[in-house]
Amino acid sequence: MKKIITLGEIMLRFSTNIGERLFKADQVQMHYGGAEANVAVSLARFGYHVQFVSKVPENMLGLAVDRHLQSNGVQTDFLLKGGERLGTYYVESGVGLRSAQVTYDRKYSSFSQLTIEEIDFDEIFQDASLFHVTGITAALSPSLRELVLHSLKKAKEHGVTTSFDFNYRAKLWSQEEASDTIKTFLPYVDGCFCGELDAIYLLGIEKAAPALEGRAKLEYYYQKIKQLYPNIRFMSSTFRQVISASTNALQGNYYLDGELYQSKVHQIEHIVERIGGGDAFAAGILYGIVEGMAPEELVEFAAAASVLKHTVHGDCNIFSPNEIKEFASQAPGKIVR
Repeated sequence: MKKIITLGEIMLRFSTNIGERLFKADQVQMHYGGAEANVAVSLARFGYHVQFVSKVPENMLGLAVDRHLQSNGVQTDFLLKGGERLGTYYVESGVGLRSAQVTYDRKYSSFSQLTIEEIDFDEIFQDASLFHVTGITAALSPSLRELVLHSLKKAKEHGVTTSFDFNYRAKLWSQEEASDTIKTFLPYVDGCFCGELDAIYLLGIEKAAPALEGRAKLEYYYQKIKQLYPNIRFMSSTFRQVISASTNALQGNYYLDGELYQSKVHQIEHIVERIGGGDAFAAGILYGIVEGMAPEELVEFAAAASVLKHTVHGDCNIFSPNEIKEFASQAPGKIVR
């Protein structure tokens, strides 16, 4: 069984009911999640031995996180206990043309206080095949930027394939801070999840000619990134058209060996939960890579995984590989008997 490592913060999310403003809400829904934790859950459900590296407080919320992860098949041997609090965030659910709004309350969380000295990456990466981390972790504090860089270097020392999702959040750090930091990570990255805006605003790549659109424009940016960082073997992203908070169109992109592969365009209507859709897509890409899927099959699988995530509550994708493959091959809305 393949051993996979993810590193990041898991938080408690409070979400309003549809149609309610956060400042007037007297009821909320609770879910546990975070980018790297969501990827960990997906990959564990895909049948891998997944270890989630993080830190949570030693109280009832920390216990709940542990149980959430283990109930989804994620191993918690490296889930440290300590610190004062579990990070939280609040989501005012979007509806119609009104977008969802996120309010963070994660300063001074247990994870944000994590130090390099607390983690033995030599032990963690022993016999590991894949390591995944995101820019969200690096955005939380200068010490965590050092920790992420250290973890990527250690992973490469152990021959572990490294995966990095830019996952830029403007509410957590500036473009300048993100750019300076991410550029130090990329020499140690085998694959990354990034799009056109990341290339322009975080990597400083010159904008594509106006004549380039869609596929050709993304190919241009990926070619430029590959020139800057020839060590990066694959790149991936999605094209999302937001028609309303409950109706989107989604297409997956996967760039390998100078060629861009794209999934079909999925029309997603009656979205139940968009949060975690990108993490489900990333996990689908990583699954395809570990399993040695052909690029065309891989990107279709990842896009289908993301679409299915939009149909369930919570941050995590809870579908098996067989369910995702079956969905990818069937007509939308068909009853499976």
